[in-house]
Amino acid sequence: MRDRVSVVVPVARWRAAFLTVFAVQFAIKAWLAATLAPFTDEAFYWLESRHPAWGYSDLPPLTARLIRGGEAVAGHGVIGMRWPFLLLGAVLPWIVVRFAREAFDPRTGWQAGLLCLLLPLAGTLGVLAVPDVPLTVAIMLAVLALLRVTARDRLRDWLLLGGALALAWATHYRAAMPMLVGLLFALAAPRGRALWRRPGLWLALAVAALGLVPLAISNWHQHGAGLSFQLVDRNPWRFHATALVQPLEQALACTPLLYAMLLWAGWRVWRRRREGAPWDVIAFVSMGFLALYFLLGLFADDVRFRAHWPLPGYLPLLAALPVLVAAKTGASARRWLAAAVFVAVLGQGLGLAWLGMAATPGAARRLADLKAFPYAFVGWREAAALIEPARQGEVLVADNFALAAELAFFLDDRQPVYSLDSPLNVKHGRAPQLALWHLDEAGLRAAHAGQPMLLAVEETAQGERERFAWLGTICRRIDGPREVARVSLYDGRKRVALYAGTVPLRMPASGDASPAERGACPIWLASQAAADSAAR
Repeated sequence: MRDRVSVVVPVARWRAAFLTVFAVQFAIKAWLAATLAPFTDEAFYWLESRHPAWGYSDLPPLTARLIRGGEAVAGHGVIGMRWPFLLLGAVLPWIVVRFAREAFDPRTGWQAGLLCLLLPLAGTLGVLAVPDVPLTVAIMLAVLALLRVTARDRLRDWLLLGGALALAWATHYRAAMPMLVGLLFALAAPRGRALWRRPGLWLALAVAALGLVPLAISNWHQHGAGLSFQLVDRNPWRFHATALVQPLEQALACTPLLYAMLLWAGWRVWRRRREGAPWDVIAFVSMGFLALYFLLGLFADDVRFRAHWPLPGYLPLLAALPVLVAAKTGASARRWLAAAVFVAVLGQGLGLAWLGMAATPGAARRLADLKAFPYAFVGWREAAALIEPARQGEVLVADNFALAAELAFFLDDRQPVYSLDSPLNVKHGRAPQLALWHLDEAGLRAAHAGQPMLLAVEETAQGERERFAWLGTICRRIDGPREVARVSLYDGRKRVALYAGTVPLRMPASGDASPAERGACPIWLASQAAADSAAR
């Protein structure tokens, strides 16, 4: 009886700790999901949900479909848009629990699940309606299925593997990474090479290929716009030394001590990969993701945020870490893990507090003078509030895709919001999609040339040099501009101005504006005056 209690009680305590942290964390995330204004990418994903299609110029269709389904159930709004992602984010730690339980034992399962909750990259997943939520869940389901099919040849596990990979393909082009990691396992690991002789592998690959159907159709319709953006436009494909700081970025994203512990676990797991189950699966999946993303980062996109890319590589290591620490004879490894957990709790607390401040206008003002200012989350409600009193039946136009999507969201898409052909539209891969929807400048002129327009200009949307060049050309894109309203928020960190005018009849001239043209443009002059005032 004593031996039974000594085994059951620790498992029960770990389970209770997991459930307690899960409940508290879910409540905080639910509040944030219901409070935070949508940030730029979210708003555009929402706009995509209003235009059902096989895919879009930036993503496959699943993110937009989840948003559309969420609003069909809960109505229009941030919680309607986000609740499917909130639930998917809540599912992820349970998948980690199941993976660790099957790889090792029940106690390790609850320990790994708790570590998943505390890892900032994973613990905050689900607050925002972004593709990384379903993508990470799908990849972890595929890893769980891989663990199972290497141990026993069951049809349901092969179908789970194929279905999870199909969902990943329907979510993001980064689904190519788990396919590549799986190929490495199937070529280099003895148990992986044995899978080639099983019919289930080919069934799983056939099911996974179904996820490519929407990608193929959407790229066919858009003349390869999605592939072009992901593989060419956003990636320079040349070595840039600044990417060597990736480990420092990952240390901050994971918190430094926990990141160090995960790297230590990865090294230990890799040394044990020849022992077979479950070390080979964990070794190839985790180290495959981490190494390949590091190498990719040396040559790929170095402009956009990408610290979340390697997250699927850390999740299996969370299962191995408690086992490896327990196997150490001294107490130092346990003390290091305890310290790593403590720092991770602090790190995640700071992250959630930052989001909480971004959700509260008064608190966000305290961040106005910091580099951590949550620009993408704030000011959109105030910008939308300018529209109603200023609108006199004009066509609504924004100077970039992000502002157009945000205004459309807060106006509940009651009328289309067109976008000028901003360089931001090209940089973020949204220009082809706006053209397909006829919401770009060509569509604006085709439908409304010569009609009154109300133009919203986000004066702080770009860096100073890019902003200087872009704002100087806007007077070509509206005839007779007249400022009718303006909002300047957070000590001028976000400024939006409204101009009444007329839709031009002809295409604007290309190229930068001359000094004389800028000097005659009231939009450029007003933006410069506002910038000077904010600087003072």
